[in-house]
Amino acid sequence: MQVKGSFQLMKSLNRSAILNKIRTDGPISRADIAKETNLTPPTVSSIVKELLDTGMVMESSQGISKGGRKPTMLIINAQNFYIIGLDVGPTLMKSLLTDLNGTIITETQTPIPEPTSNNELLELMKATVQNLISSQIEQDKIIGIGIGMHGVVDVEEGVSLFAPNLQLRDIFIKDFLEKEFGILVKVENDARAMALGEIWFGNGNEAENIVSVNLGRGIGAGIIINGKLFHGENSIAGEIGHMTIDIRGPKCSCGNYGCLQTLSSGPAIAEKAAREIAIGKQSMLQDMVDNNLEEIGGSLIHKAAKNGDQLSIDILKEAGVFLGIGLTNLIHILNPKKIIISGGVSQAGEFLLDSVKKTIQSRGLTKSAKNTEVLISQLGSHATALGAVSLILVELFSRTDTE
Repeated sequence: MQVKGSFQLMKSLNRSAILNKIRTDGPISRADIAKETNLTPPTVSSIVKELLDTGMVMESSQGISKGGRKPTMLIINAQNFYIIGLDVGPTLMKSLLTDLNGTIITETQTPIPEPTSNNELLELMKATVQNLISSQIEQDKIIGIGIGMHGVVDVEEGVSLFAPNLQLRDIFIKDFLEKEFGILVKVENDARAMALGEIWFGNGNEAENIVSVNLGRGIGAGIIINGKLFHGENSIAGEIGHMTIDIRGPKCSCGNYGCLQTLSSGPAIAEKAAREIAIGKQSMLQDMVDNNLEEIGGSLIHKAAKNGDQLSIDILKEAGVFLGIGLTNLIHILNPKKIIISGGVSQAGEFLLDSVKKTIQSRGLTKSAKNTEVLISQLGSHATALGAVSLILVELFSRTDTE
């Protein structure tokens, strides 16, 4: 099946360099595009004409004359085209419809039934996309659909190889959605999608080397090296949740002991609080859950910490120390400019971040390593879905290639 629509038309014009130049430097003239891309003026004029005809580019104003006629300036017609981004998490499917600037036009959130099957999940994705395409939006104005999927993903084939929290394997997402909609579909691991989203829309802008950490039910990382998304040899780069931090620590779902996610993930934090209360530690959490310790969750612990509950503060601080140890290991291996933390547990903010930073300060090998910038993502709950949007922007504008 040949994917049709605007994306394939743009690709067939061999126009990535020109589009990206207009995106980054617009308003810009045809002459300046030719000069800065080393393309001939006739080539630029021909491709720009095609881009104007598709509506992807528009003329905005007259530039400053350099001795002749004032040049006509070009800009991306960002509000005339759309991208769909899906965040397929363990329990929810979050979706966005954005323009080419990443401005959110529509968003939805749908629970994922438990248990679910491959077909049921694919049908839910289909219904979600159909919901986002209103009668006022022409389908050929949708450039593509990006999917941020938890677990292990075959990026080339667009297949979810293993979604552990859903206990599903071999979900052929790309084939299914492209056959349904005739639109380009890109599928990526959620943490790597987040990293790309940080480069395009968040705290990673203008940085060439970053690590984006998704801290929630599990812990994963997206790694950008020299401006490129790094997958590793078999697409498991960034599985930092299974970095061993304490060989005598709790048993992980992967079978090992003391993995980072057994110490700093949302469920690990909640289990720690329940254990401490069960052995007699005092906490307002008991009253908050009416002594039903199974109801304790990460957001409740954060709420209690904000209200001065010492046990909750201590548990978040300890989780931050373990996370800081893991991040120090990453700093010594990858030496990123920034580490950006997102996901549900990141909402604990300074309760977590202070101990992360102190741990890195105490363990970093050099002064620069100790001072590696660690930030909470500014993209909030949209981080993965905006990352999914950026998967399509990368293809369209060649902002950064993936490997």
